[in-house]
Amino acid sequence: MKKLKIQDFISIGIYTAIYFLVVTIAMLILRFTIPAFNSILIPSATALFAGIVYLLVIHRIPRFGAITIMGSVMGLFFLVSGHFPLSFLPNILCAILADWIQYHTKLSQKIRTMLSYTVFSFGLMGPVLPLWFMKNAYVDSLVARGKDAIYIDKVFAPITTTTFYVCVLAVIICSILGIMIGQKIYEKHFDKAKGKNYGKNIRNV
Repeated sequence: MKKLKIQDFISIGIYTAIYFLVVTIAMLILRFTIPAFNSILIPSATALFAGIVYLLVIHRIPRFGAITIMGSVMGLFFLVSGHFPLSFLPNILCAILADWIQYHTKLSQKIRTMLSYTVFSFGLMGPVLPLWFMKNAYVDSLVARGKDAIYIDKVFAPITTTTFYVCVLAVIICSILGIMIGQKIYEKHFDKAKGKNYGKNIRNV
């Protein structure tokens, strides 16, 4: 496995910025469509739209470490942007695991990529997992940031056992759909080999 080069780090930075943009767009869409559930559905919505970004990373930078860096940068963003203190950990851990699945398992390429992308997508649940599993600590953090009781009640309104399982299932389903959609886009617009074959077929007609 080749080591990452300076050019690779530049490319990772670009793809991470694009991924962050997808997260932002997903957040805005949810905020205007289903505002009551927007925060807990961001991971699944992002997974649906970001498949092409993930594929570009693993095809353009096919080296262990690229996925880890992209996920870690997102985790560090959560850390410095005022989210719950432990929100960054799932991003980093899921990114490392996704990286390992992608480059150190003997699964078929299709299954390997789909599984690694699904694991990677679960990293975005970092900011919302404490809502279910660390409620008291999360409430204390909101109070420390000056949030009132009305705001806190609004944050926890959609937090139930049912919505947790719905969110987990949604991430899995949207990750699978997202990587399938991303594959179609990649083959049509970014796969040079397929583009050459397509050109040959056109000339032979």
